[in-house]
Amino acid sequence: MASRLATIFGTEQDRVNCSFYYKIGACRHGDRCSRKHIRPPFSQTILLPNVYHNPAHDPSNKLSEKELQDNFDAVYEDLYCELAKYGHLLELHVCDNVGDHLIGNVYARYEWETEAQKAVEQLNERWYAGRPLYAELSPVTDFREACCRQNENGECNRGGFCNFMHLRNPSAPLASALRAEMAPSPDLKAGIVPKDDVARVHPIEAIRTVDIENEKSGTMTDMEVA
Repeated sequence: MASRLATIFGTEQDRVNCSFYYKIGACRHGDRCSRKHIRPPFSQTILLPNVYHNPAHDPSNKLSEKELQDNFDAVYEDLYCELAKYGHLLELHVCDNVGDHLIGNVYARYEWETEAQKAVEQLNERWYAGRPLYAELSPVTDFREACCRQNENGECNRGGFCNFMHLRNPSAPLASALRAEMAPSPDLKAGIVPKDDVARVHPIEAIRTVDIENEKSGTMTDMEVA
């Protein structure tokens, strides 16, 4: 019995826990859902709800497709650079749905759970575009399952009201530039660090380097003088 419950946990066969919440991190029924939404005590993924407001969803919008993309790229870059401050960012996804439970949702997945926790704590004290940010840990682990496959093929007839994620993607040049900027250099991965950067990456090695150079020049460090 216990093994069966573990197998069906968070799936559509689970009559206790909401499958949509565990798969997508949000449910259209919200607190009124008849099934449980148990927030994870730890996770690699965080959710920032209702952050991105697509101007295209405004009936009075007059922006061209290029202007809309430029607008989104600016938002995406802001979010990426901010979220990358808290750890190694593996994924960043922005929902383009219009349903209340998914509209403007931003999901970020980190390499480590401690990084996600740090991001939640810090972001709950931040504002963006004149509005306070709200961050929480999310149960989402596989965005392939969370996204609408029909939308990816241009076949979803529910549009923005679909209960699965419809993602808005940054332009290819921006995505490539951000990944390249945030990735460690090949030298750093190999443990080769420029002398000027030794103190930033390896503080202990920086002290040893100074000691060796002073020994060669016949001078003493401040510690030795004392």
